[in-house]
Amino acid sequence: MVRDDVGMRVYPKHVVLGCIGAAGLIGVLSGCAATPSDLSYADGEYAADGSYTAPSGTETITVDLTLENDIVMSVTVTPHATEGNQQKFQTQFAGGIAAEILGKDIDEVSVSRVAGSSLTSSGFNDALEEIKAEAGGS
Repeated sequence: MVRDDVGMRVYPKHVVLGCIGAAGLIGVLSGCAATPSDLSYADGEYAADGSYTAPSGTETITVDLTLENDIVMSVTVTPHATEGNQQKFQTQFAGGIAAEILGKDIDEVSVSRVAGSSLTSSGFNDALEEIKAEAGGS
């Protein structure tokens, strides 16, 4: 900063442009924050059973999910299969699902294969649709 001959502060151009850029970025970022009217789902803890068809017949899992501002904050999948490949795949799915969906907007969540399990994903997506309906999704 320097002073001109009238005594006013004069800032170099790069300082002025940097300040303008920072102010613009703050405005853009504040516009990205979700407001209550932008949210589609009620915050809370939800649970639903999802079913799918496997070679062994109809299989089910239970999905427990916590939503906050439409974001998945926690998820737990409880396997119901008790033997064979379905038990193995449901257990693998349950161990890998959190890494796939935590921190995502619930409307962006749709899984096809998690931890080597593809059929269990259908049951998960089925339960997710029930949770969305229960949470008041529009």
